[in-house]
Amino acid sequence: MPLEFDDPDGDGVMRPSAERLGAVKPSWWKPASTAGRMFLALATFLVLGGFAAAGLLLAHFLKQDVRFRIAGTSNIQATGITEVSRADLLSVFGEDVSKNIFHVPLRDRRRELEQIPWIEHATVMRVLPDQIRVAVVERRPVAFTQHGQQIGLVDANGVLLSMSPKTMAERHYSFPVLTGIDPGDSAGARKKRMDVYMRLMAELDAGGKHNSEQVSEIDLTDPEDARVLMPEQGSDILVHLGERRFLERFERYKANIDAWRQRFPHLKSVDLRFDDDRNWPILQMASGAETQEGAAGDAGAHGDASAKPDKTAAKKNKPSPAKKHAAPKRTTTNSGRRNPATTSGAASAGAGDK
Repeated sequence: MPLEFDDPDGDGVMRPSAERLGAVKPSWWKPASTAGRMFLALATFLVLGGFAAAGLLLAHFLKQDVRFRIAGTSNIQATGITEVSRADLLSVFGEDVSKNIFHVPLRDRRRELEQIPWIEHATVMRVLPDQIRVAVVERRPVAFTQHGQQIGLVDANGVLLSMSPKTMAERHYSFPVLTGIDPGDSAGARKKRMDVYMRLMAELDAGGKHNSEQVSEIDLTDPEDARVLMPEQGSDILVHLGERRFLERFERYKANIDAWRQRFPHLKSVDLRFDDDRNWPILQMASGAETQEGAAGDAGAHGDASAKPDKTAAKKNKPSPAKKHAAPKRTTTNSGRRNPATTSGAASAGAGDK
């Protein structure tokens, strides 16, 4: 059978028929001829260009049409604000009033909102045609802080929060007062101290216990030594709990404090950081003299209460002189914990009891 020839490109050159040779026919979107490919490319360019032009026209319309203009502050809605005032929130959007809604940089506004101390996280979105909606997650205070005469609040990340004494009194907060959380410290340093505080409170309240309610004040100046001020009858005892075994040391203190105070009426400080098998707790008197004794009633923790202490180990492990571990300033005056803002003069002076 003779071969069949055709001229598919119209160039006068005869080629064997594609059907005869079993070749696959090209798809409609992939023309075999040069003219077909040029036509397809031109059509694609025109379609894409039309879409681009339409998009530009639409964007121009949206950014210029008065229906998308933020007419006033009432067009800025916020949810989740309790401690943050609406005036503080609106100050972030002050320059956006009367602007087109599409000209508001949402990411920048979110960052500015999160610079407000009380705001932990913020979400900012456009609601067409002319609304800005803000959703706020506020920080949760976990303790009071004391700086000189001023009482404030702090969250678990060490962010310092301000609040008027009147509002603090109305909130009926029940937190310990922390010292050692200095505004001049870096955020990382404050966070490290607050991690110790959160771990201390969690251990004291483990298993449904409420031991933390007995703590009135905590000094975190040294994050390796949590110093807890315990209100006792007629006086306060400074308890060194170190940086670990908080619950074990706290329970040992509670089990023996009555016996220690009976034996040492001027007891001011109990250091439990070195309470291993060789050492007794270090008891410090009001005069500043230190003694290392096993008080009556401590036999359950160390065996024979009359055993002689290891003087060599005591000297080796004894902490720095008493001045270094001076008791923090008192903010509460009764047993247990209370809101410093409710004490006498707090509402007018903004300070806790001395």
